[in-house]
Amino acid sequence: MERLRRLHDEFGQSPWLDNLTRGYLTSGQLVALREAGVRGLTSNPTIFQKAIEGSPDYDEQFRTLAGAAIEDAYWAMVLADIRGALDVFAPVHDASDGADGFVSVEVSPALAQDTEGTAAAARRLSDAIDRPNLMIKIPATRAGLPAIRAMIAEGRSVNVTLIFGLDRYADVMEAYLAGLQDRARIPGADLSNVASVASFFISRVDTEIDRRLDAIGSPEALALRGRAAVAQAKLAYRRFRTVFSGPRWEALAARGARVQRPLWASTSTKNPAYPDTLYVDELIGPDTVNTLPDATLAAFADHGRPARTVDVGLDAAEASWTALAGLGVDVADVADRLETEGLAAFSKSFDELLGSLDAKAHGLR
Repeated sequence: MERLRRLHDEFGQSPWLDNLTRGYLTSGQLVALREAGVRGLTSNPTIFQKAIEGSPDYDEQFRTLAGAAIEDAYWAMVLADIRGALDVFAPVHDASDGADGFVSVEVSPALAQDTEGTAAAARRLSDAIDRPNLMIKIPATRAGLPAIRAMIAEGRSVNVTLIFGLDRYADVMEAYLAGLQDRARIPGADLSNVASVASFFISRVDTEIDRRLDAIGSPEALALRGRAAVAQAKLAYRRFRTVFSGPRWEALAARGARVQRPLWASTSTKNPAYPDTLYVDELIGPDTVNTLPDATLAAFADHGRPARTVDVGLDAAEASWTALAGLGVDVADVADRLETEGLAAFSKSFDELLGSLDAKAHGLR
């Protein structure tokens, strides 16, 4: 696990785990991962569907909740896991002076297009858990952006999820900065206790763009396969560095504000023809997070290549990204499609899990 530690200690990147199960908590495995260099954790409805449906570890708690509404039972089990993970990573949060050691939990995916509903749900989750290393996950939909700004203004830490394109990423950074400015107008408000990450999805971009390049089929198109996602992420990092500099940012930083770190999500390699650590090796650099599924984390720990790469080869990244438009690949349409598919996948997982819990509750009765 030395490579995981080097990510943070030498290159300023925090490796987080993109998974959570009850067994990780009861077995001590999550503590072992923390000791090996993992510095935080993300979750989502699909992760909890796999955890709860795939293990008997939740049955005892569920029996005690059998009289409750199904969605209430779901949240009771989820929040038990989240609180356990928050305890595990609290020492990282303390040792980093509040800069790391976060655990993310997502609002209901049914609220993705509902600004007020998202804000209300985020407040309820934040108040119910009430831990300094909690991040509330809010999708970067157009409806989500005002809720993100409002939560930052209220001093709540936010993981902005499901970012697939550079334009929406710019909107996310603006929502964060505007939220900090709103908070700064509150007499006595502390900006240093607010943190945020912007979760930029990686592998799904290559999956969709590769599909379109295959359909074009020209040598120029085929030569770009497997390059788009990393290229876009590098360009996103360049924008991050530009936005979090200059007079506007410096005024907020002087009040204790923290940068909104880019978080590379969906970093497992979907195409077996690509290296299994591709989306880790190519995106390492200061003030970033990479949230890794179990297999990708193990692969990087075994044979990953720790080196500063996220701001290397920017000219080539820009050339690759520009070439896509020249071939007729509509990257804005790609981002819209992936956002729609991502929201649908999380909603499907959420609904299917509630259905299976309902069936299990009938069986227990």
